[in-house]
This record gives sequence, C-alpha cells and structure tokens, in this order.
Amino acid sequence: MKYSIILTISFVFLFAVNVSAQSQKDSLAIKQAALDYIESQHNAKPTQFERSAHPRMVKRTFWTDKKTGKEYLRETFRDAMILLAETYNKDGSRFPKNPKKEVVILDIYDKTASIKLIADDWIDYMHIVKLNGKWQIVNVLWQLNDSKDH
Repeated sequence: MKYSIILTISFVFLFAVNVSAQSQKDSLAIKQAALDYIESQHNAKPTQFERSAHPRMVKRTFWTDKKTGKEYLRETFRDAMILLAETYNKDGSRFPKNPKKEVVILDIYDKTASIKLIADDWIDYMHIVKLNGKWQIVNVLWQLNDSKDH
C-alpha cells in the first residue's frame, strides 16, 4: 500500500514538472513558427519565412537519381528557402485556394520542440529551438505524400 502511494505521488510530481516546462505562449510561438514556414510559400512572403527559420536551418529529404535509381539525401538551406518563398507560388497556382496546414506538436521539452506539419502534398517534421526568447526552426525533414515522386 505504501509503495503504491509513493509511486502515485512520484508520478504526479513528474507529470507536474513536465507540464510546467512548457507554457501556452511557447506552444503558440512554436505553432506560429511552423505556420510562418508554410504560409510564406502560400503567400510568397520571404520575410515571413525569415522570421521562422534560424540562420543555420537545414531542410532535407531523400531523392532518387533518375539515371541510376539510387536514393540520396538532398539538402536545402535557409537562403534557398527564402528565395523559394519569394518565387514558388508567385502566380498563386501552386496551392489550393484553402491550403492544408495542420501543425501537430509532437513534443516540447524546455527549449526544444518537435512538430509535424501536414500540408497538401507533403509532410514536414521540424525541430524548433528557443534561442534568446525566440522559437525558430533549425531542422526540417520532409517527404511528398507519394514517396515515388521523389
């Protein structure tokens, strides 16, 4: 009986510590970083992307070489993503009228977070870090919904 009570109190204490490590403000800022990332492409607003991404952000995916059929890892950096945000949907034809942009927070621990962004044609897994009071994306791993299109 004593063991059960101690275990219950320990569990409650550990749960309370984890919950207090994140605030509603942090959750909203993390979600906003992910939304700025995708909405910058929807709206062709590179400054919106810039505020969401740390200067050393890296985005990766797998790709298939058409000649050899071998898969390899492709990397894109923040500067290229800023240009993409400016040009990718400039004519407004790349996304549906009401594009999908579902943000799922997978985990938050103190100053780091993992999220999943579900868009129309792909998903992004992101690592977001809080530096100097600001949440910014540092890593993105993405894939198209149909991996054969890579």
